[in-house]
Amino acid sequence: MAFELPALGYARDALMPFMSPETFEYHLDKHHAAYVTNGNKLIEGSGLEDKSIEEVMTASFGSNPGIFNNVAQHYNHSEFWKCMKAGGGGPAPGALAAKIDEDLGGYDQFRADFINAGMTQFGSGWCWLALKDGKLTIMKTPNAENPVVHGATPLVTCDVWEHAYYIDYRNARPKFLETFVDNLLNWDYALERFEAAS
Repeated sequence: MAFELPALGYARDALMPFMSPETFEYHLDKHHAAYVTNGNKLIEGSGLEDKSIEEVMTASFGSNPGIFNNVAQHYNHSEFWKCMKAGGGGPAPGALAAKIDEDLGGYDQFRADFINAGMTQFGSGWCWLALKDGKLTIMKTPNAENPVVHGATPLVTCDVWEHAYYIDYRNARPKFLETFVDNLLNWDYALERFEAAS
């Protein structure tokens, strides 16, 4: 089954003034679309054609960088779009708030540590809130790597490749991360992921 570019769950101007339609034009229509196209080509004849995206990532991680990088970037970006919404940000809801208090020292500590993970990811990569072995953890990964290949379930991700923020924030990665957490983060989606994984 071929992978497809996902439809956004919101209009391209819905995240203004924090993310512009021009960013979607390049980030979704060019960068993400290229990962889908290249991933589908590379999977042909690999024996992985009928596997789920998680199975393809796990099978190719460390053994087939071409397949892994493209398919994992498709997965990572698909999650990233869902992790944002208009009017997002602020503290987490319900059971997830309690779990953040228990495992990460509260919302303010989560915010500081998540932003720091994104700021200190050298070069291209991602920062994550993930669930591993029943505990919340903040992770950062290089390039296309993600929590799935490390046995964890992603709940929130922010893209810190330069193409994610350069149009709107130029080189100000810290400002982009702060804006993501404070104004865009879709806690409703994170809570759904958390409840499904629990």
